[in-house]
Amino acid sequence: MAKDYYKALGVKKEASGEEIKSAYKSLAKKYHPDLNKEASASEKFKEVNEAYSVLGDKTKRQNYDRFGSEGFNQQGFQGGFSGFEGFGNFGMDDAFDIFESFFGGSPFGSSRRRRQARGADLEYSMDISFEEAAFGAEKKIEFEKHVACEECRGTGSEGGETEVCPVCKGNGMVKKVLRTPFGVMAQTATCHECGGEGEVAKAKCKKCNGKGVVKKTKTITVNIPAGVENHATLRVAGEGEAGERGTISGNLYIELNVKPHKLFERDGADIYLEYPVSFSQAAMGDEVKVPTLHGDVTMKMPAGTQSETVFKLKGKGVHYLNSDGFGDELVKVIVKIPEKLSKKQKELLEEFASESNEKLKPRKGLFGKMKEAFS
Repeated sequence: MAKDYYKALGVKKEASGEEIKSAYKSLAKKYHPDLNKEASASEKFKEVNEAYSVLGDKTKRQNYDRFGSEGFNQQGFQGGFSGFEGFGNFGMDDAFDIFESFFGGSPFGSSRRRRQARGADLEYSMDISFEEAAFGAEKKIEFEKHVACEECRGTGSEGGETEVCPVCKGNGMVKKVLRTPFGVMAQTATCHECGGEGEVAKAKCKKCNGKGVVKKTKTITVNIPAGVENHATLRVAGEGEAGERGTISGNLYIELNVKPHKLFERDGADIYLEYPVSFSQAAMGDEVKVPTLHGDVTMKMPAGTQSETVFKLKGKGVHYLNSDGFGDELVKVIVKIPEKLSKKQKELLEEFASESNEKLKPRKGLFGKMKEAFS
């Protein structure tokens, strides 16, 4: 009886190899007898497996498309992959991918790219000033961490003497038997007793109790690069926790918290300043002393300067991160209007308004306001 393998996997005849593979993985997980206890699951699983054993192989798929399932079998193209009985002709990468989709791991260890065991990373939060972020600095920090035991030089062994691990027999790895969608499989994992070293302490070090590390307060100098931003993170390699029994140390990650400045705001390498000037200075022009991160500088302000005009002081900003030079300081002029005027100032402003052909509404005294109210 002719079989429709495309229908079994729920894909179209023109489906790509990746689409077929994805459909198979989904259905294999859905109908595997170890995961699905329905009576029909086993039969459905075999059907899906058979379909993928053909469509998952480029040559077999071409012959199936040409001859159909019956002609395909008669031509002698049917076959399986001997490494995994009943799972068709697909490679080791398929096996790893499907195993990981079921269980989140590889059947031959915790990962195909097994990492070297090392100490844990540490995190530290450091406050720095606006100027320290702009120009860089050296800061000393003190923190607690595990360091290699001096007594046993990090080996965890009294006198440095070791012996073959009794659990893994010196291999550093142990085998476990697992029941998986592929059947019964052997999993290789790092030995829990020796941590993969193959050796254990003959007698545990009394100072570190065989761990090879002890707690200690450490002081280090941290170089803060010029131009760092708020919440930037510095990585100090090897200053995290020391690994047990001589494995490498983790890293120290320092988050920088830049304190706000009382005058300046920052955007990248540029800084911004609002600078108050009087009406007279803005109208007639002036030379004013403006604060910068590099010291006070003289800024020329032309006559007729309007409020919120922005002047640029080139190179007076923050040092560029990992580069030469500095950003700019942008100065926004704010013209301050006096809130109280003397009699003389009022007369002068009225005269100024008259000369400028400005019509000001006459100011009424108390008597004039009362007369207007009762008239």
